[in-house]
Amino acid sequence: MMKIQIINGPNLNLLGVREPSIYGNTSIEDYIKELRTAYPDIEIEYYQSNVEGELINKLHAVGFSYDGVVLNAGGYTHSSVAIADAIAAIKTPVVEVHISNIYAREEYRHVSLTGKNCQGVLTGFGMKGYRLAIESLLV
Repeated sequence: MMKIQIINGPNLNLLGVREPSIYGNTSIEDYIKELRTAYPDIEIEYYQSNVEGELINKLHAVGFSYDGVVLNAGGYTHSSVAIADAIAAIKTPVVEVHISNIYAREEYRHVSLTGKNCQGVLTGFGMKGYRLAIESLLV
């Protein structure tokens, strides 16, 4: 069975209640249930942390044994050389996801330090970006 790890960074535990005009009204827990229903033959695991080092530890833990990682590093996307290095250090392909279009937001969000080490980057497709990332890992 294929194993995919979804990793969300800071503040993404508040999806569904945090700035719904940007991030929508769906909680991540509800969306993960939808993904598991849509992909019954894939083991989809979910992890979220507001702590940079914990995200790096999770990437290390799954980065040599899983078939794919879907990563939304949140604000760390724009600031974390350490997470970018962790992605480069692992063998498992990583797809970066952003719910909002980072290029339509504040200028500092236009730079992704992590994206260059990922297989691909999806931005601006809402929660559907997670599904698109999974689809890209199936090919």
